[in-house]
Amino acid sequence: MKPDWTPGNRLQLLCTGSEYFPALEAAIRAARVEFHLETYIYEDDDTGRRITAALCDAAGRGVAVHVMVDGFGAKDMHDFLKRQLREAGVRLLVFRPKISPLTLKRERLRRLHRKLVVADASVAFVGGINIIDDMHTPGQIPPRYDYAVRIEGPLVPAIHDSMLRLWNSVAWGHGSPGLIHRPDIAPDGTPRGTQRAALVVRDNFRHRSDIEDVYLAAIDAARDEIIIANAYFFPGRRFRQALVRAAARDVRVVLLLQGRVEYLLLHHASRALYGTLLEAGVEIHEYHKSFLHAKVAVIDGHWATVGSSNIDPFSLFLAREANVVVDDRGFAAELRVSLHRAMEEGALHVAREHWFRQPLWKRLPIWISYGVVRFLMGVVGYAREL
Repeated sequence: MKPDWTPGNRLQLLCTGSEYFPALEAAIRAARVEFHLETYIYEDDDTGRRITAALCDAAGRGVAVHVMVDGFGAKDMHDFLKRQLREAGVRLLVFRPKISPLTLKRERLRRLHRKLVVADASVAFVGGINIIDDMHTPGQIPPRYDYAVRIEGPLVPAIHDSMLRLWNSVAWGHGSPGLIHRPDIAPDGTPRGTQRAALVVRDNFRHRSDIEDVYLAAIDAARDEIIIANAYFFPGRRFRQALVRAAARDVRVVLLLQGRVEYLLLHHASRALYGTLLEAGVEIHEYHKSFLHAKVAVIDGHWATVGSSNIDPFSLFLAREANVVVDDRGFAAELRVSLHRAMEEGALHVAREHWFRQPLWKRLPIWISYGVVRFLMGVVGYAREL
C-alpha cells in the first residue's frame, strides 16, 4: 500500500501534552463554524475538565461541536462531563458503548483508538495523545512521553472526510438524529507550506492492514537507519522479519520501547521477542524516565510517522487507528533529534550479552506471558499473525 502523498502542508511536531493541549485549546477558541474531536480516553481530570469547558464555550457561541469517544477507553468518563457537554449543545457519540464481560469476543475488541481533531475544516491534529492529564500518572513519573502533529494545508480535507464518514456511520448505527448530511464549512485545502504528508488509517473494512503495510514498505526500502518508538510493541511475524532483514543489510535498527510496567502480561510477552531481534543486530532501548506512550518512527532521515497505532495485535488487527506519514527531511530531523534526546536522557540500553545471560527466574515469566498472549490471540483468531 502506497501513501496518498499530498504536498503543500505545514506541520508542527508537538511533544507531550505540555505542547499539545495549549495548541488544542487555541484551536477550539479559534473555531467559528465547526469542531470535530475523536479520542479513545476522555478523563475526568484537570485536562479533561479544561477541554470540556473550552468545547462548551465553543458550542455556546454557535460552533457545531462533535465529540466521539470510545465505549471502553472512555468507560470511566464521568456522567457530569457528558451532561455538561450535551447541555451546552455539544453532540457526543460513544463508539461501541456496550462492553461485554466476554472481552475476548472479537467485535468487542474493535475499538476507536484514533486521536483526531479538525477545527473549521482548516486545522487538524493527528497523534497519540488522549484527553487526559499528562502530569497525573499514578505510580509513574510525569509527564507521559507522546507526540501529536498540527496540520494545515491540502491534507486537512482528507482528515476531515475521514472523521465525517466515521461520525455518520456511528450515528446511523445508533439511530441518532445527528447525521451530518453536509459539512458546515467547505474544507480548506489551500497550500500552507512545503511538506509532503499522507493520512493512513486502519479499520476493519477497506483498510485492514494499511498502517502495517506502510511501515513495512518504508522498512524494506531503508538503507541507513530505522528508529521506532512504540509504547506497546508486540509485532507479528511479517514485521519482525522486516526488521531482521533490514539489520542484515547493515541498516541501523533502533527500537525505543516501554521500560515501565503498565500491563504486566503484555510487558513480559513483548520481551520474549528481544532475543531474536538482538541476535539480528537490532538495538533496543527501554524508556524508564517516565511513561512512554509514543507511536512514532523515523527512517533514513526523511520518512516519519506520528499517530495512534501501536505495533501490536490490538492496533494492527483490531482497532480503528490513524497515523500521519511525512516525507520531509526537516520534520524527520526534528523528530529524530527528539527521540535521540529521549534515549540519552531517559532510556537504558538492553545489552545483547546481558540479555542472554539472564537467570531462569527472569526468563520464565517472559515465556509464560508470551504463551498466554498467543493463546488469547488464538481465541480471537489472530495467533497465526504472530
